[in-house]
Amino acid sequence: MPKIVIDEMRCKGCALCTIACPRGLIRLSEHINKQGFLPAVISEEDLAKCTSCALCAQMCPDVAICVFKEKKRA
Repeated sequence: MPKIVIDEMRCKGCALCTIACPRGLIRLSEHINKQGFLPAVISEEDLAKCTSCALCAQMCPDVAICVFKEKKRA
């Protein structure tokens, strides 16, 4: 399961998530989405490095990022 999912159609390319990510894993795409913006993206390789800290989602004004965390087992 991915640690974060970015809804590229909802993203307006403000780049706040790229600044918020402490590991610098999120970048803006080179391809324009249907809304005419360069959406935020994360590669499969960088997704594996993601810690699910959720700072990117907290910074996103368009609520375009969902964060998934593993449940801790007792």
